[in-house]
Amino acid sequence: MQTAATPLTHGRIWRIAAPIILSNVTVPLLGAVDTGVVGQMGAAAPIGAVGLGAVVLATLYWLFGFLRMGTTGLAAQAHGAGDRQESAAVLGRALIVAGLAGAALVALQAPLFALALAIAPGGAEVEALAQQYLAIRIWGAPATIALYAINGWLIAAERSRAVLLLQVWMNGLNIILDLWFVLGLGWGVGGVATATLIAEATGLALGLWLCREGLARIRRPRLLDRAALRRMASVNGDIMVRSVLLQGAFTSFLFLGAGQGDVTLAANQVLMQFLEITAYALDGFAFAAETLVGQAVGARNRAALDRAARLSAQWGGAGAAALALGFALTGPAVIAVMTTAPEVRAAAHTFLPWLIAAPLIGVASWILDGLFIGATATREMRRMMIVSVAVYAAALVLLLPAFGNHGLWAALMVLNVTRGVTLGRLWPRVAARVTARVTT
Repeated sequence: MQTAATPLTHGRIWRIAAPIILSNVTVPLLGAVDTGVVGQMGAAAPIGAVGLGAVVLATLYWLFGFLRMGTTGLAAQAHGAGDRQESAAVLGRALIVAGLAGAALVALQAPLFALALAIAPGGAEVEALAQQYLAIRIWGAPATIALYAINGWLIAAERSRAVLLLQVWMNGLNIILDLWFVLGLGWGVGGVATATLIAEATGLALGLWLCREGLARIRRPRLLDRAALRRMASVNGDIMVRSVLLQGAFTSFLFLGAGQGDVTLAANQVLMQFLEITAYALDGFAFAAETLVGQAVGARNRAALDRAARLSAQWGGAGAAALALGFALTGPAVIAVMTTAPEVRAAAHTFLPWLIAAPLIGVASWILDGLFIGATATREMRRMMIVSVAVYAAALVLLLPAFGNHGLWAALMVLNVTRGVTLGRLWPRVAARVTARVTT
């Protein structure tokens, strides 16, 4: 296992980042296969049901996404301090939270699904099929949430190749079972849900096996240490509030885009895929920042922390520039592949410059998120997200009525600029505080 004492090189950054980027590539592929296999049933309702059910579960599971980030930060600091017992305890605590959260979702599935379908209703056939899908997949809730914790712990230990293995296994098995259950056995929507459930269950088994050395080190006194539990609750609570605010901002963007007309809504949906690509790519460098900063904080090594921040920022900036250039050169061709409607293509071309600029505008916020998570400076993250969302709301009020969809995209860019500026101004003080006892 690497530690903060291991030389921090460009190669070490890439050994963390590259598998994360590759594992992210498999996520949209699975969604495309899910849609494609139910599309072979020759009806619209199954496609809508799978899409609706997947969104409902993704929203519920996402509420517990703090386990991935919080576990990475806390475990990386334990690694940096050389405290293997605490590192194991961090994993154990996160798995307990995951188990309780998953069990709660299973127990509360009836009211949760009723509420979700009331908020986002579909036709009678779509809702019936979505209920079938949800009733199967919800049993995977403990596994899915536990995998957030497992992935976070593996990333903290610089075992991102194990994260890649997990994703390839789960998504690959899911795709194979999709084809067998739906096209081979004719199970329809239930087949898609069953394939995902099996993939999640086996993924949890594989993840626990990959973490077996850490699990073997868990000791009850450390696992239930009150101070550590309070710190975990504080860190994860801050991250959860921050993430809810950020998701709320993106949701408002989608809803307000719908008010610009069907063509603009479709164009925005096409262009949002460019943002997803940006996130998938830059996540690798943000995760590297989480790991290496966390280890430096655990070791109280200011020199290692500064170098981790600098190298992560350099590669993040290089990645953002490459994405911007790629979008500028290939954007029109990608739009042409994604939609054949002439009016949607024309609208997407009109707003494409915002997506070319987006990686360059947003990279600071992505990398700084990684730095703050590694430092577990989550209170500051929460406060600055409140400020950023408030500025975004003000930008919407000023820009949307005057500039329409251009104003909407401009407000989203303002959100990311504000996130980067506010976190960037705080970082020097945070870095000094978390490495107060300096070693070199």
